[in-house]
Amino acid sequence: MNIFGVGLPEVTVILILALLIFGPKKLPELGKQLGKTLKSLKKASNEFQNEIDQVMNEQDKEESPKSIESNQTNEINQEKIDSENKNFSNKDNSIN
Repeated sequence: MNIFGVGLPEVTVILILALLIFGPKKLPELGKQLGKTLKSLKKASNEFQNEIDQVMNEQDKEESPKSIESNQTNEINQEKIDSENKNFSNKDNSIN
């Protein structure tokens, strides 16, 4: 068992110290409060991660149409260059 990089012996020592310091009556309340705190931290972390993912997806969607347009423009330009090269080579052949 490995919780937050702390092994089972360390967790046992921490629990025994908490029991001695806070007593058996206060310990369940502290555990409950710790659980609520960890749950809220996890929720906040998940919300933050979701927001980052949404921003990244929006940026990808914005870049995709631009790249498609640029690819189409490049293809059209390449076709023009190819046709000009064919016309030029046809002129060279007709001259010879």
